[in-house]
Amino acid sequence: MGASARARLLAAADELFYDEGVHTVGIDRIIERAGVAKASLYNTFGSKDELIRAYLESRHARTAARITAAIEQRTSPRDRLLAVFEAQAALFDDPAFHGCAFASASAEARPGSAAAQMTDVYRSWLRALFTDLGAKAGAREPEALARQLHLIYDGVGLSARTDHDPTVSAVARAAATALLDAALR
Repeated sequence: MGASARARLLAAADELFYDEGVHTVGIDRIIERAGVAKASLYNTFGSKDELIRAYLESRHARTAARITAAIEQRTSPRDRLLAVFEAQAALFDDPAFHGCAFASASAEARPGSAAAQMTDVYRSWLRALFTDLGAKAGAREPEALARQLHLIYDGVGLSARTDHDPTVSAVARAAATALLDAALR
């Protein structure tokens, strides 16, 4: 009840944008769900595009924290890399899982929009993470491995969502393991 207008707007945006999409949810629904005046949205964010940016920044921060926590629970470089897939797989059993928020937000995004920019930031972060973890694991070509692992990461998220099959994470982990093993030979 005592949350700031910014926090309430972000919570409403997080729920509605993730469930229904950033392009289909209008600001009036967000304002109504947040229980704030329209002026609060514009005074806080300036525009719907900037609210989308803040929503995606929040999603990125939570994803990074979840993945980092999973990585930090492992000691070997190889296991640390594979922990990224374990962190992702943990989402698939959640009935609220609707796939990648960035893929959804960017599907109809205009070039240069907040959704497009934040998707680029997120994807660059994930690829850099895979590159760093691959290098630390001893991969000969960590950038190439990172691109391959990123494709698996994207694909398993899409497959888990569209096929409603959380068990696909085991297939993704096996594929990532095979790629990693090949990169370490």
